[in-house]
Amino acid sequence: MSLKSQEAQTVTRLAAITPEVSASRLLDDFVPPRHFAHASFENYRANPAYPSQATTHARLREVATELSTSKGWLHKFKISTKKAPALYLDGGFGVGKTHLLASLAHAVGVEETAYGTFVEYTNLVGALGFAATVDALSAKTLVCIDEFELDDPGDTVLMSRLLRELADRGIALAATSNTLPDSLGEGRFAAEDFLREIQAMAERFEVMRVDGEDYRRRSVPKTMPGLDDSELEHLATTADVSGPVTVDTFDEVLGHLRHVHPSRYGAMLDGITLVALAGVHPIEDQSTGLRFVVLVDRLYDRDVSVLLGGSGLESLFSASMLRGGYRKKYFRALSRLGALAQDGRTLIGQPVAE
Repeated sequence: MSLKSQEAQTVTRLAAITPEVSASRLLDDFVPPRHFAHASFENYRANPAYPSQATTHARLREVATELSTSKGWLHKFKISTKKAPALYLDGGFGVGKTHLLASLAHAVGVEETAYGTFVEYTNLVGALGFAATVDALSAKTLVCIDEFELDDPGDTVLMSRLLRELADRGIALAATSNTLPDSLGEGRFAAEDFLREIQAMAERFEVMRVDGEDYRRRSVPKTMPGLDDSELEHLATTADVSGPVTVDTFDEVLGHLRHVHPSRYGAMLDGITLVALAGVHPIEDQSTGLRFVVLVDRLYDRDVSVLLGGSGLESLFSASMLRGGYRKKYFRALSRLGALAQDGRTLIGQPVAE
């Protein structure tokens, strides 16, 4: 795709955006992300080389049918003696778990479903309070939790209690993760201290393995060096996009993320079509890395393309971080960021060969 010949795009700085997000906005955002707005069981393509994909697809369709037929007065008063389903999709990143989860949400009905990532649910509790969150989610038929990750002991107890309250009220649950539920927290904190909570969560779920290869890696080159920092702003403002772009240094954005609650990262990106980051360099600090992972997830959810200067994707996370307890988060972020960076390269007419 060629560069635009008309007037350059409006440019702003991501580091200058500090949004105010109301509780109602948080609740309204609990829908499948834009990237999966059209995900359905019909357009899911199971890889025949991995039979577990078709098996999981078929099981989720069964659950969707079951939940769709249980709406109305039976759902309203939760008088069914049958336990609501609770499904846990385990597998590596990029194997289609989120597509399947979003397909389930669409099949049951977006208005009947709360859909968010693990961190978005914990942020919701922080914003509304526990009781109000349970009440709000109990109005739904299905609660979908994408990227089920436990970052600290407090989140373990919080999510276990939230799931227990929802299950007791007859709410169906569906979650995705890269880690089996009885291994959550492994390598991150003293999991044995919270084994009771972790096992209680594991017992609630029907675990389904989703095998496969990272589909994003099929179209993203293994290496992607950064663009020339001196040209980055010109490339961003003349890219073939239809809305505002942001241009910042990497350190400016990393510093800004320290002062914005992760629940607001999505709102920071409202209306933005392209994010350019100059001076990208390896991240050494764990807290900084985890905040950047959340930003990458929100960029990916919203299909916001990126341009990376500096060292680009090269050694973005340190070797010790890629070996540690959060390694799956970092690898998922690299997979998603690589796809968004390839999209950005295409917008400026400089795609990287696979």
